[in-house]
Amino acid sequence: MELLAPAGNIEKLKYAYLYGADAAYIGIRRFSLRQKADNFHEDEHLELSRIKGNRKLFGALNIFYHEKDIQNLKDNLDYLALYPLDGMIVTDLGAAALLKKHFPRIPLHLSTQANCLNADAARVYRDMGFSRIILGREAPLADISLIKEANPDLEIEVFVHGAMCLAYSGRCFLSRYMADRSGNQGHCSHSCRWNYRVLEEAQRPGEYYPVEVGEGFTTILSSKDLCMIDHLSALKAAGVDSVKIEGRMKSLYYTAVITRAYRKALDALNGMAVPDLDQYREELFKVSHREFSTGFYFGTEEIEAPTMKTYQRSHLFLGIVAKTVAPGRYEIDVKNKICPGELLEVISPHVLYRSLSDYSLRDAEGNPMGEADHGKPCILETELLLQPGDILRKKTES
Repeated sequence: MELLAPAGNIEKLKYAYLYGADAAYIGIRRFSLRQKADNFHEDEHLELSRIKGNRKLFGALNIFYHEKDIQNLKDNLDYLALYPLDGMIVTDLGAAALLKKHFPRIPLHLSTQANCLNADAARVYRDMGFSRIILGREAPLADISLIKEANPDLEIEVFVHGAMCLAYSGRCFLSRYMADRSGNQGHCSHSCRWNYRVLEEAQRPGEYYPVEVGEGFTTILSSKDLCMIDHLSALKAAGVDSVKIEGRMKSLYYTAVITRAYRKALDALNGMAVPDLDQYREELFKVSHREFSTGFYFGTEEIEAPTMKTYQRSHLFLGIVAKTVAPGRYEIDVKNKICPGELLEVISPHVLYRSLSDYSLRDAEGNPMGEADHGKPCILETELLLQPGDILRKKTES
């Protein structure tokens, strides 16, 4: 199965591939349902071919198109042609027909927002020119098997990890109502994740939904996260062609660690020897997440009950090794504050993690630094051999 990772910008795209993705998906600005992601625009297409190499790259153009949006798409067809895309992810059928006409060699992928959940619907989309169906997240595993059996010539893609939506296939107006930002146009404010202190229904005055004792809020509207790393063999048996990680708006650290864990699990499934396989699985819990569930794959009981817990996190992402300045000296792109004396961990694409305690921090002029902050030049000196692309983190109690 193909491992498909999210990339909200150029930097995240590099790490998606570096940490094991076979393919990555990006959003094109103004046409993607994750408008808060940096997305891709202007001349960034020039960098994409160099980064992707022989791996695949899919572009999301999956907003719900109003008349002005379709016109905007028509006006930008020449610009879209500059992207080295191996597939275009689309929901709107008018946009799909337009893209098929102008880019006949680029496969069309049906977005999960189209909510395709049965074999007959999949066949209709195939006849319209779609080569891959990204199934609605509500599809149970048994149905996925039937859909693939009835349409063996269609590629089937499913989500295996990341955030789930309170609304049916994301068709939600909560964000528009509460923050004047439409989730259906790519501007979701994730109102369902907010921490509500009181929740009372008008027809039941005086009856309040529970507030977590000691926390001061409830996440009654917030769904559990999806995690299917223990069930990849079942997905393979059902005929799934591509397993997809959600999270274009999430951090580079999320992209790297989650992609790496699923890469190792898929390698093991394919018969490769993977030392520390269980520990790579445990890495999923070291990235900020809500309670995990198996979504709709094995029934609805787990996912129908909202999480009553806030985000869980055991480690803090500190930065990345940008380049080697000299032997034992490394330029660090700092994301969160680093202080000398802290015990750090270094993770790499094929090394679980290493401890780093003996190091010093210097500025660009070589002066000692009492702390390194985001956006400030920093040189880390250590005898531990590091590589560009390594990630620094530390344990945290929050």
